[in-house]
Amino acid sequence: MSVEPDYSKLKSVDKLIPFVTLRVIVALILREMSGSYGRSIGGYFWAVAEPVAGIALLSGLFALGFKNPPIGTSFAIFYATGLLPFFMFMDVSNKVAQSINFSRALLGYRRVTFLDAIIARTILSAATQIIVALLVFTGVLWAFETRTTLHIPSVILAYSMALAIGISIGTMNAVIMSFFPIWQRVWGILTRPLVLMSGVIILPQNIPQPIRDYMMYNPLIHVTGEMRNAFYYSYRGEYVDPLYVFSLSITIGVISLLFLRRYHRDILEL
Repeated sequence: MSVEPDYSKLKSVDKLIPFVTLRVIVALILREMSGSYGRSIGGYFWAVAEPVAGIALLSGLFALGFKNPPIGTSFAIFYATGLLPFFMFMDVSNKVAQSINFSRALLGYRRVTFLDAIIARTILSAATQIIVALLVFTGVLWAFETRTTLHIPSVILAYSMALAIGISIGTMNAVIMSFFPIWQRVWGILTRPLVLMSGVIILPQNIPQPIRDYMMYNPLIHVTGEMRNAFYYSYRGEYVDPLYVFSLSITIGVISLLFLRRYHRDILEL
């Protein structure tokens, strides 16, 4: 006499999978918070202090040599509009790039996947950078006469582009660094001049041709351009192409995720 399998239990388990995944992501976020920022408020203080110090240093140095920034009247808001989205990209991409190595001990469990690790690190990094941006922009606008007009949709678009390219580049680096650890150092060297090539300090309009055309392939220059559009009504950032940034992000991200799905077991055995 044959016994029919009870599929009801399997269905109940399937219904619990999204809830289990959410619990895993939350647990990974809490673990990441403890590991990256420590258990004291001092860890979060440095997350805010870094961009504030960068903006203050650049503002002070350039104020000594120039009467006005390239656009507007406030050095602080000019560098804030360039540095803050740049920090969003750098922090997200670096955190995502280390997501596999950071959670390697947990990825051996069936319920913990590489995608959970990437999502957890992305959420925490993006949330931290958004909070930092709110604090810094509010402080600068309150403390200085910036003569700017804030356009919220452009701010959201700029940060969305920075987040998208940060996730995709980070996922790509997670794959490469897993097989070739030396790539972490190489990537660090390659990204050092990135702040100069992304429109943070020098406006693209002030860069001679044909260098300017080559710089347009850098997605971050579109991010900073859109952020400047959000604050400076008279700024002409026609070169900004969100479609290019999102298309590039999707292409790199999808290819990287396919590689991770195919080789994640091999990576865990390295």
